[in-house]
Order: sequence, then structure tokens, then C-alpha cells
Amino acid sequence: MQRPNYLLHSILFLITLATTTAAGAEWIYGLNFIPPEWYADAKTIAQYKLRALGWPEFLAGLNFSIPFLTVLTVHEFGHFFVAKANRVRVTLPYYIPFWLPSFQAIGTMGAFIRIQDYINSRRKYFDIGLAGPLAGFVVALLLLWYGFTHLPPIDYIFQIHPEYKKYGLRYGEYINMNLAKGGGSAVALGDNLLFWFFKTYVADASLLPHPFEMVHYPYLLAGYLSLFFTALNLIPIGQLDGGHILYALIGRKRFNKVAPVLFTAFVFYSGIGFFRISDFATGDNAAFTSQLWSLVIYVGALFLAFSRINEQPVTSLLMALAVVFGQLVVSYFFPQAEGYIGFMVFAVVLGRFLGVYHPETEIDEPLDTKRQLLGWLALLIFVLCFSPKPFIFS
Repeated sequence: MQRPNYLLHSILFLITLATTTAAGAEWIYGLNFIPPEWYADAKTIAQYKLRALGWPEFLAGLNFSIPFLTVLTVHEFGHFFVAKANRVRVTLPYYIPFWLPSFQAIGTMGAFIRIQDYINSRRKYFDIGLAGPLAGFVVALLLLWYGFTHLPPIDYIFQIHPEYKKYGLRYGEYINMNLAKGGGSAVALGDNLLFWFFKTYVADASLLPHPFEMVHYPYLLAGYLSLFFTALNLIPIGQLDGGHILYALIGRKRFNKVAPVLFTAFVFYSGIGFFRISDFATGDNAAFTSQLWSLVIYVGALFLAFSRINEQPVTSLLMALAVVFGQLVVSYFFPQAEGYIGFMVFAVVLGRFLGVYHPETEIDEPLDTKRQLLGWLALLIFVLCFSPKPFIFS
């Protein structure tokens, strides 16, 4: 039996704590840790009052990193302890730090535990797969409740954006007007059912920030990202936690029929509106050629996403072309329809590397009634946490 490398796990956690703290500070203040002279001219620096963040701001980033890593840690240890209870050998969590200055990131690419044993039954897959997202979801709910019931006074946003102060409570009108004119850029958190509920029924409306300023509120951002990653984990495909749960609920044969359909629907939605037939109706040959090459690259990405659904590469290519054709048809008849192209990166990783299907198990016994109820509850949690457009850029 391999002994845990406590030093490695500890170092990865501490580095991830540092990178998520730095990322949290950047989101809170809308600035970064490198000198603005390195990336902006003097006029831009003066206009937006750009400056490099320092240690006080870094420490403020703990308001994001600690709650966010708490949810992530509870999620991973939910898997860990239930695996141990089922006599399945697993590692401690490996945290994955990721941070680049001036790059909009969250300081981590998540965490994972490595299963060191063969899991031979649907029930074990179910128990281990369910424990993580369920435990993390409970903590995420508490975090959101705290964030929305402890909103700071309006002066908080004026400290980050002094230019808003002269508008008072009507600063949102200035933001909308400025964005409409193309002045600057901003990021909003797309709604899911739970986040909408907390904004609508829990928060004090007079303290609720403008949608494009919510990223400056560390507890709200940490809570939202917790729901976002819970939803990604609960997508009922392949070896994601949701895949383990659905596989255990409906069995191998039905899962292998349902999973490719769900994956294709996910990919199809992601790319709706990314290309439109009107994009190619241009008299500019250079623009047409550029658009055509973009389409070729996109089809290549779809081919990678579908590459493990079928053993025949031709079938995967035909599926990619069929999806593109369908997306073009939808965008032609419904011009306002738009998916979320950001999901395509996850779709390629899921389809090409993680796989759409689920490993077979020796013991294919159905779940008891209690587990079935918990399984469908987990899929309901996926619906509550899923955001069709997680991040809105303007």
C-alpha cells in the first residue's frame, strides 16, 4: 500500500491558498499585482486610477480564498471519507494551483483524489460520487446565505470605484450607460435558480450590488463559483460525479444509451449562435476566408469532443458536422438564440480525455429506495446550480 505523501499534499494546498488569495484580491479590487506601467499607457493609468496591489489587498483576498477552498475541501473529503467507509483506497486531495497576473482566473483548477482500487459495484460508485457534491453543496448554501445576509453598505463599492460616488444609489445607471458606449469591460455572474432565489428573496435590495459589480463581493463570488463547480461535477455524463450517480441509478445499458445523447445536447447548446449563416455572407474575401478557417477549427474541436463516443473516426466527424449544421439552422430561424461557447472547452476535455461512457462494474445490483431518492435529489441540485450562461462579459 502506497503511503500518503503528506508534504506534497500540504505544499499543493498552501500554494493553492496563495494563488486563490491573489486571484480573490484581483477580483475584489479590479486590479492586479503587476505595475500598471507594464501593460497600460499613462492616459489609461490616470483615467482608471490603475495601481499595483500590495500586501493589504492580498490579505483581503482571504475573504474569497478561505470560503471557496472550504467548499472545495469539504467536497473532496466527502469523497475521501465515504471511499474509506467502503474500503476503497484513495489518496488525499491534490489541489491544483493556477494563477497568472492580469489574467481573470480564480487561482485554482480545482482538486481531485485518486482512486487506488477497482470499484466493483454500482452502489460504491454511487456512495463515493454522491458524497462530494452533496457535502460541498450544503457548505455552499451556508456561504451564500451568509454572503447575501451580510452585504456591506453602499460605501464599499465606492471605495473600489470612487468615480461612482457622485451618482449615489443610481450608480448602476452610469454603469449601463458607460457599457452601452463601449467604455471599458465588465463581468457579471449569470443566474442559476439558487443564486436568483438568494438575490430576490434573501438579500436586502437596497444593498444588492449592480450585476457587473457583484464580482467585487468575495463571499458572493465564492458562493457562486461553488454552485458553478457543483453543477459541472454533477453533469450526468462519463466519470463525473453526476455520471457515477446516474450510472448507479439506471444501470449500465441504459446509461450507455443516455450519456451520448446528453453529451451531444450539451455540446449542441454550447455552440448555438457562435457561427451564423450571415457571418459568411460577406463580399470581403479576406473576412470570408478568416471565418471559414475559424469554422474548420471549431469542427476540429467538435471532432475531438466526439472522438471517444464511437470507435470509427468517420462517425465522430459526421457527428461534428451534423452538430454544426444543426446549430446554423437554429441560429438562422431563431437569431436571438445563443448558447455559451465557454462550455466547449469543458466539452472537449470531457469527451476526449474523461470519456462519455462509464466503466463497467462486476456487481450491477440496483440501488435501494433511500439511495434512489438521494440520487434524484443530486440531479435536482444540478438543475438548481446550473447556469446556462455562467459568466456574462460586456
